[in-house]
Amino acid sequence: MRYLLILCLALFSASVSAQAYRWVDSSGRTVISDTPPPGKAKEVSRIGNGSAAADDGLPFATRKARENYPVVLYTAADCLDECRQARELLNGRGVPFTEKMLQKAEDAAELKALVGDVFLPSLKVGGQSFRGFQASAYNNLLDLAGYPKTPPAPASKPALPPAPAPAAEPDKPTAAAN
Repeated sequence: MRYLLILCLALFSASVSAQAYRWVDSSGRTVISDTPPPGKAKEVSRIGNGSAAADDGLPFATRKARENYPVVLYTAADCLDECRQARELLNGRGVPFTEKMLQKAEDAAELKALVGDVFLPSLKVGGQSFRGFQASAYNNLLDLAGYPKTPPAPASKPALPPAPAPAAEPDKPTAAAN
């Protein structure tokens, strides 16, 4: 009976989880709490599901850099070669980024306020920005923000044993023409 009680308590405790919230209050302080934020809170986000912090498979340094210096790449449908190169550079370094394609006048106004003109591609890393594509400038911004220079190594899977070779068929006697 005691073992049944312990098993039930273990299963119950594993199913209990609390939601945590993070927001910026009216005085600009960041608040982390298990109660939902008030209606006037800014930048509200949910944190985890009661377990450890959400792990999206990114290394710690990348998660920390993304949290402190989010990356936004501004592109447009008619920006082909340079926008492709910018995407490849970010993906090649394993940088999580948001791509914002200019489709409305508000998007163009936001970019103009950021870099002074509608110039594509443009990169925003935290509070810093760069207009156009120049690999060295992009890498400099990412280095200063703390993003790793190389993408994370893929999780190694255990090697599978080689497949067995098909069994050789014994030689069959052939009928000789006499």
